[in-house]
Amino acid sequence: MTCEPSVVAKAIPMALIERVEIFQVDLPPKVVRTDAIQAFVKQETPIVRITCADGAEGVGYAYTIGTGGSSVVALLRDHLAPRLIGRDAREIERLWRDLYFATHATAVGAVTSLAMAAIDTALWDLRCRRDGTSLALAAGGAQTRIPVYTTEGGWLHLSTSELVEEALLAKGAGFRGAKLKVGRPRVAEDVARLAAVRDAVGPEFEIMVDANQAFTVSEALRRAHAFEPFGLAWLEEPLPADDISGHVELAARASMPIAVGESIYSVAHFREYLERDACSIVQVDCARIGGITPWLKVAHLAEAFNVSVSPHFLMELHVSLAGAVPNAAWIEHIPQLDAITTSRLAIEDGYALVPTGPGLGIDWDFGAIERLATARVTIAA
Repeated sequence: MTCEPSVVAKAIPMALIERVEIFQVDLPPKVVRTDAIQAFVKQETPIVRITCADGAEGVGYAYTIGTGGSSVVALLRDHLAPRLIGRDAREIERLWRDLYFATHATAVGAVTSLAMAAIDTALWDLRCRRDGTSLALAAGGAQTRIPVYTTEGGWLHLSTSELVEEALLAKGAGFRGAKLKVGRPRVAEDVARLAAVRDAVGPEFEIMVDANQAFTVSEALRRAHAFEPFGLAWLEEPLPADDISGHVELAARASMPIAVGESIYSVAHFREYLERDACSIVQVDCARIGGITPWLKVAHLAEAFNVSVSPHFLMELHVSLAGAVPNAAWIEHIPQLDAITTSRLAIEDGYALVPTGPGLGIDWDFGAIERLATARVTIAA
């Protein structure tokens, strides 16, 4: 027996959005975080909770490293959230595109991408919770565990002895690698620090390095050559993200993989990097690319070029996205949501376990969010 299309449509309850709540919570870092160009002073965390007429809810978020959070909240409050009221929450792709074109004058850019990400991740959370499935399974279900490395013991202000101590602690804790910040004033300083850590941890423990866009092309080439003896897993953000030609030259001449992505805000920008062989590891950041919807497009674009994905930051969210795609290679361990969540990243034998419960894999503590919120707005029908 078949049903008329109109009957089928009536049988499916419309998931119309009737309320959007916006919060901002400022979270201090667990340790002092410095790199070659900046210090991570606080994580401004815009949070969006979307509620539908049938009671289904989803929660999403984004972040800054200390500035711009109020601008993200204002864009959500004044321009994006009101456009969601009365819309079908199941139409995630359509909603993403509608909001993107509604903010055409401010895209592509960080503030717009972060605001879009907070909404998009909430919509995916809502869909998965309503369906009773995990994000990893809903978005592909490719992997159940991902190797994990830590960045928390590799900050640029730490002394060489402190770097060695932190690397040994990471290895002892079961991490499969550690990332060290580079960009000291003299190349000899970076080399001495890397040499000390490599000697301490041995050849099998992976070392990644991150320059945070600090170098010119000539300096990046000089340092890449100096770093060759240490068997690096990658050299991350050696140049400003908009210098694609510089990355092309560096990628062709450096012996280690070149990783980029945390400062790239569009799928098309990633496409140009990949088309021009300007990188060999993609570090797409779900918040900075504008949400799960474009994140998955970038990950599969990289897959088509046989390039791996090692997402930047947001370990609590990225572990599920990494589990969704076959080319995810690493998860970066930087815990930052502990004060406002009850869930924790599960790690066994150096692998992050992909969450299997409904939703993003993040259990929010709204009592803590309400208590810590520096801003709160409700948009309702």
